[in-house]
Amino acid sequence: MFSNLLIYFVVIPLLMLAGFAICKNIRQVRTVAVAGSILLVGLSVWVLCDYLALRAAGNMEEMLFRGDWTWFAPLNIKLSVGVDGVSIAMLILSSIIVFAGSFASWKIDDARHFFMWLILLSTGVYGFFICIDLFTMFMFYEVALIPMYLLIGVWGTGRKEYSAMKLTLMLMGGSAFLMLSLIGIYYHSAPEGQALTWNIIDIARNVEETQCISKGWQYFLFPMCFVGFGVLGAMFPFHTWSPDGHACAPTAVSMLHAGVLMKLGGYGCFRVAMYLMPQAANDLAWIFLILTGISVVYGAFSACVQTDLKYINAYSSVSHCGMVLFAILMINTTALTGAIMQMLSHGLMTALFFALIGMIYGRTHTRDIRLMGGLMKILPFLGVGYVIAGMASLGLPGLSGFVAEMTIFVGSFEHTDMFHRVFTIVACCSIVITAVYILRTVGKLLFGPVLDPHHAELTDASWWERLSTITLIVSVAAIGCFPNFFESLIRFTFSPEIFRAIGLN
Repeated sequence: MFSNLLIYFVVIPLLMLAGFAICKNIRQVRTVAVAGSILLVGLSVWVLCDYLALRAAGNMEEMLFRGDWTWFAPLNIKLSVGVDGVSIAMLILSSIIVFAGSFASWKIDDARHFFMWLILLSTGVYGFFICIDLFTMFMFYEVALIPMYLLIGVWGTGRKEYSAMKLTLMLMGGSAFLMLSLIGIYYHSAPEGQALTWNIIDIARNVEETQCISKGWQYFLFPMCFVGFGVLGAMFPFHTWSPDGHACAPTAVSMLHAGVLMKLGGYGCFRVAMYLMPQAANDLAWIFLILTGISVVYGAFSACVQTDLKYINAYSSVSHCGMVLFAILMINTTALTGAIMQMLSHGLMTALFFALIGMIYGRTHTRDIRLMGGLMKILPFLGVGYVIAGMASLGLPGLSGFVAEMTIFVGSFEHTDMFHRVFTIVACCSIVITAVYILRTVGKLLFGPVLDPHHAELTDASWWERLSTITLIVSVAAIGCFPNFFESLIRFTFSPEIFRAIGLN
C-alpha cells in the first residue's frame, strides 16, 4: 500500500496530526506545521515530474499511479486512487495554499488545536482529489467539510456561531443530495448480471459501452449530483453560506475555504456529474448555465456594494467560482481547460487576498474600507501585494486571471447558437464589474489621506507574512507567464480518447 506515491497525501497529514498531539509548545507546533506543509509541496512536485515523464514515455491511461485496496467487500468499496493532469493541478494548488496558510497562521491563538482541525480539513481535500472510488471520495468530502464548523465557530470573529451553523447546514443539505445521487449511480453502475462498482473509470466505461445508466435515470440523478457539488461551488441560489463563512473565518481557514474547499465543488461537477452522466449533461446543461451565469454577474455586482474587505472578496469568489461551473457546462475542450485554469487562478489569488486582508485587519482592527486610507505609504509591502491580487482578479495580462478567463471566453464562444453566445457576452461583462470594485477598494484602502491617526504607527509585514505572500504572488505570476505548461498538463484529460463519452469538440 505504501509503495503508491499518492497515499502519502493522506499519510503525511495524519502524521502531522499525531505530531500536533504530542507538541508541548507553540514552537513545536509551528515546526510540525511548516515541515509537513513543505513535505506536501515536495510530494506534489514529485508526482508532477513522474506524471510528465510517464506521459512523455507514451503512457495513455486515463489515470496514472493507480492503486486499489478493498476495505468493505460486500459493497465493493475500495480505497482506489489515481490521478490525471487535473487531479495533479489540484494537488499542487492545495499544497501551496496549505504551505502559505501555515505561515499566515503564525500567531494564531491555541495553535495546536487550530492546526489539528486545519490539517484534518486538508486531509479530506487531498483524499478527495486522489480518489477514484465514489464512496471513498464522498467520505473524504465530508472529512473536509466537518472541521469548518469548529474552525469558524471557535476561532472566527463576528457572528461566528451563526455563520458556522449556516455553512454546515447548507453544505450538509448539499451532501444529502449528493449522497442520494451517488447511491443511484452505484445501483446503475454496471449492466445486469455484472458486479456493481463505485470506481469512476469502470462506471464511465460501462456507461459508454452499455448505457447502464439510462437516459431517464441520468435526468433524475444529474441535477441532484450537480446541485450537491454546486452548493460547495457557491452556485446561485445556494451561495449565501459562503460570504458569511468567509467573513467570520480566521485567515488560514478563509484561504483554504476559498482557495481549495470550494474547488471540490467544481472538481466534483466535472469528475462525477459530467463524466458519468453525459447525456443528461448535454441535455440539461442549459438550466445550470442560466444559474451559473447569474452567479457570475450577481457575485460581481454584490461585491460592488460591500464595504467589508472580506465580504468584497467573498462575493468576488461567488462570481469567479460561478465562472468555473459556467465553463464546465460549455462541454468543449477549450472551455474545460479554462475552467481548471480558473480553479487554479482563483484558488491562488483569493488565498492571497484573504492572507493580506487578515494581515491588514490584524494591524488596523477593522475591515471597513470607509475607515481606512493611505495604507500604501504605511504598509507598502502589503499594499503592493493587494494591488497585485486585485490586478489578477480583474484579468491583467501577465497574471493568472487573464489566462484563465480568456480561455473560458474563447471556449464558450465556440458555440454558434444564440443562447450560448448571449450568456458568454453576459459573463464577459463581469470583467468590467470586477474592475469597478477592485479599483474602488484599492483607491479607498491604499491611497488618499490617512483617516485614522493610529494607522500611521503601524508596522509592515513580518518575515513569515512576507513568505506567505511572496509564495502566492509567484504562483499567480507563474500561471500568467507560463500558461502553456499548465494548459498542456490539463488538456490531455479532455482528449477525445479520455473524455469521449461526452463527445467533446
